Amino acid sequence: MLPHHLPEPELFRPETGEPALRWGVVGPGGIAGAFVSALHAHTAQRAVAVSSRSAERAGSFADQHGIAHRLTSLDELVAHPEVDVVYVATPQSEHLAVGLAAIAAGKHVLIEKPLAMNAAEARQLQAAAASAGVLLMEAMWTRYLPQTSIIRQLLADGALGEIRTVLADHGQAIPADPSHRLYRPELGGGALLDLGIYPVQFASMVLGAPRSVTAVGGMTDTGVDAYASMVLAGEGVAQATLTTSMLARTPNTATISGSEAVLTLGQFFYTPTTLRLEEPKPFGDALEWTDPTGLALFDGLSWEATALARFVGEGRTESPLHTLDETVSILEAIDAVRAQISGGAA
Repeated sequence: MLPHHLPEPELFRPETGEPALRWGVVGPGGIAGAFVSALHAHTAQRAVAVSSRSAERAGSFADQHGIAHRLTSLDELVAHPEVDVVYVATPQSEHLAVGLAAIAAGKHVLIEKPLAMNAAEARQLQAAAASAGVLLMEAMWTRYLPQTSIIRQLLADGALGEIRTVLADHGQAIPADPSHRLYRPELGGGALLDLGIYPVQFASMVLGAPRSVTAVGGMTDTGVDAYASMVLAGEGVAQATLTTSMLARTPNTATISGSEAVLTLGQFFYTPTTLRLEEPKPFGDALEWTDPTGLALFDGLSWEATALARFVGEGRTESPLHTLDETVSILEAIDAVRAQISGGAA
């Protein structure tokens, strides 16, 4: 039997006691632009500095977003006295070095997903942050969206019963251009780290760390993973069936099937989207939810920024909703998939 109504999401609303932090941006590309736009429009946080090897790129980004300090040196940015937290939006091949530099300077750090190229690098960042006593967080924005709060509450309340199956996919048709960052192994290219991490983290949130990982897939001519189908075994009969591809657009939806109910997330499940909770029998009763906040698409990046500020204000050194141990575990699963589909070279 379904609950009478879906729970209200617990929101990371701005100006609810969190500190107004000053942010430095490393890597002024497209995702950084979307993040800073959301930051300035929907939070109490402010970007005050940006660094790029290109003075022209740093200056253009600073002009576009009203950022005071435009720098060409990473060392200058992480040492800047007006920067409280560093947002890392470089290619993932640079996440380890940039993250370690920011941590060594005593700054809090938000690193775009994936936190690092592999689990071993993620552990280095985790250890460095623990030693320095600063907050380190992967920018897995999905974990801080309103719909994810509802999912967590439904799971905690047992509204779905015993979880049996998780389905999720993320596929995009990326042009087959060897110069594109996703086709370049030296930049950490491939479908798994950029796209597949979303369904893998979704399965991790629902089922925890997998007992085993089984995968089939293929590689591009440039030597990165192009597509993968994965089965992650959870406890008991629970399992997740996940797919990712950079060769084709897929539905980009997700479903959690339990003994008492089925929860389906709308298209582009990793962005602000809809929820539908149904009875397990065909054509049964259903409850539907649509995000009432008005923050659509990349405006949703603002939730993770306010969350980080709240965690800093609470004296935390990691996110309680996406811990560093879990971040490492997700990368361990991705490492295992890459090893299986590449013939042993993760």
